[in-house]
Amino acid sequence: MVTEELQGKTALVTGASSGIGLAVARALSEAGAWVGMVARTERRLTEAAQTLGGHAIPADVSSPAEVHHIAAYLQDVLGGPPDLLVNAAGSFALAPLAETEPATFDQQIESNLRGPFLMIRAFLPEMLRRGEGHILTIGSVAGRVALPGNAAYAASKFGLRGMHEVLAEEIRGSGVRATLIEPSATDTPLWNALDPDSREDLPSRSAMLRPEDVARVLLFAAAQPKGVEISLLAVRPT
Repeated sequence: MVTEELQGKTALVTGASSGIGLAVARALSEAGAWVGMVARTERRLTEAAQTLGGHAIPADVSSPAEVHHIAAYLQDVLGGPPDLLVNAAGSFALAPLAETEPATFDQQIESNLRGPFLMIRAFLPEMLRRGEGHILTIGSVAGRVALPGNAAYAASKFGLRGMHEVLAEEIRGSGVRATLIEPSATDTPLWNALDPDSREDLPSRSAMLRPEDVARVLLFAAAQPKGVEISLLAVRPT
């Protein structure tokens, strides 16, 4: 995939060792971008980065200290924030609200909302100072539609949507852009523990989006000219 508008751009992708994050990192690399790849799983991340020609940055984006390390690395390598910040790291838990443990709720908020908050906070000030940058965040259909069993996950993704909409208002006219992409169920390793093909209450893997589908949508938003911002994109299979 070659997208002329993205050639020579710099991008930082979280959750880049698997699933949507890996598909996005691959698509950006193929489009000619420099790609920094962030994930907690160092070995798998390093192997993926070597395959794609990306730059592995092992880190936990829910940790302020490790996010500071990421920002310092980008400052050394690029001299500032990336052109594109892609928040794709996340986790998924499924249980009725009455059966959701507080620790599970906290973990969903930490992975799906705190992580993007810390990453945006780390790079937004410099993006605003230079008057340019694009923050692209992977949300979920569960951030706009109430689905049974999604209490903790929905709380994190509805919160993510709310944070994005506030961000969009605060950066209006600054030259910095923000895009929230909300896909429906996507066939990633997050589903492995649930074995959706064996359950009638979950979509089968064959009925889900592919990570590459979401990556194509993200590249479409990222490749728009500077004067165009696609703020929200809902993605579902036909």
